[in-house]
Amino acid sequence: MTKKGILIAFLFITAVLSCNKKNSPPAKNTEQELIIFHAGSLSVPFKQMAEQFEKENQGVKVLSEADGSRKCARKITDLNKACDIMASADYTVIDDLLIPEFADWNIKFATNEMTIVYHEKSKYANEINEKNWFEILMKKDVAFGRSEPDSDPCGYRAVLTTKLAEKFYKTKNLSNKMLGKDQNYIRPKETDLLALLESKTIDYIFLYRSVAQQHNLKYIILPDSVNLKIPELSDWYKTVSVDISGKTPGETITKIGEPMIYGITIPKNAPNPKLALKFVKFVLEKENGMKIMEENGQASLIPSVCDTFDKIPEELKSFAKK
Repeated sequence: MTKKGILIAFLFITAVLSCNKKNSPPAKNTEQELIIFHAGSLSVPFKQMAEQFEKENQGVKVLSEADGSRKCARKITDLNKACDIMASADYTVIDDLLIPEFADWNIKFATNEMTIVYHEKSKYANEINEKNWFEILMKKDVAFGRSEPDSDPCGYRAVLTTKLAEKFYKTKNLSNKMLGKDQNYIRPKETDLLALLESKTIDYIFLYRSVAQQHNLKYIILPDSVNLKIPELSDWYKTVSVDISGKTPGETITKIGEPMIYGITIPKNAPNPKLALKFVKFVLEKENGMKIMEENGQASLIPSVCDTFDKIPEELKSFAKK
């Protein structure tokens, strides 16, 4: 074959291949997406879980969306947003807002406690302790922040903490005075407050101990009678309450003080329920998710007593009990 003939043949083959490529259907995206709505306080451990889960399950992409737990639930109930897994900083958010219409079951899986967090330049940082923290926060030259009770469990838990403090320290009208102060530093979720603290805009914030530890922040450990941590003090915690928004506009529900317990579920309309089930199992396994939770300052509750035990998928029943 002459050089001219070879060139013509090459051009012909190239044209045919190019044409076939243009007419062939696009390659299918085999990546599976898993959508998770979770409390802001779960951001660090769930990011670590997602990374490990993706490594062990090639082709899976975990899409995490952090927000106040009640706001996460509202995205499902009011906005009808697609969600495979909902993990709440307060298990009762799932009970109150999702079950039975949007979810069937709820597994309690971890605990936490309330602390007062500050930075090295916070006013009176060298003086504050578990006996005088409420007096420091009430000083006129001190600014503190907390999250919104209607959006975030940390918000209504901050309110409950002030009410318990009033009773524990025997300081009349402490809660009302404290809640009336610095209202311009209320934010949708507890992790939103970190920016205010890091920029030195405010001196102190009400924040979960786990988040303080994860971000290497300074914090005051509060007495057990105030921090909502100890199950044995349930009867004492129940002596205080706070009203927050309910399921429908204008409706309110009363939150009774109780130990901090996190909950997790798979909504009924989950786009990828099988993969969601696999991830929840990963979260609850002692050597996987629960190990990561405990490394990030949150103790495991597995197996936990469950009011919806009969509706839990069989693959998850070993993580709960009646």
